Amino acid sequence: MSEIRLRRVYEEALPEDGTRVLVDRLWPRGVAKEAAHLDEWVRAVAPSEQLRRWYGHLPERFPEFRHRYLAELASPERAQALAHLQEIAGAGTLTLLTGTRNAAQSQAAVLLDLLNGAQTGDAPVEEGGDPACWQKRVCPNCGTLADTDPPTWCQQCHEGIPA
Repeated sequence: MSEIRLRRVYEEALPEDGTRVLVDRLWPRGVAKEAAHLDEWVRAVAPSEQLRRWYGHLPERFPEFRHRYLAELASPERAQALAHLQEIAGAGTLTLLTGTRNAAQSQAAVLLDLLNGAQTGDAPVEEGGDPACWQKRVCPNCGTLADTDPPTWCQQCHEGIPA
């Protein structure tokens, strides 16, 4: 099985990155096109401008952003772009690149989960809709639901979860 990675476009390109694909709608600030070492820029898989602006990278909005973005990915244009990413991943290592500061709470992270689920045959994990009593189990950093109650650290981003 091939590997799918997530990195910031500002990080130095590594030989083990495989095919490097930018998945942002906008070009990252301060990065020369030659310095990005991209193989492709797949804008069509990025969230809509409206959704991107609504989200504003506010951590508390990430679960709802994820839900809305997964719904957007069902549109024909985005589904075709997603299928293209799946083809690339099937051929070898794929590195999804984003200019977002917090890559773990970005559309690239949602794509990573979705593509990894497609590789293993698992359905994507939907977030949101859980009872309010589970709120204390949600990581404030990445929005992941912890398996333990009460949680002390997040299994996804490894940040501490306040009691």
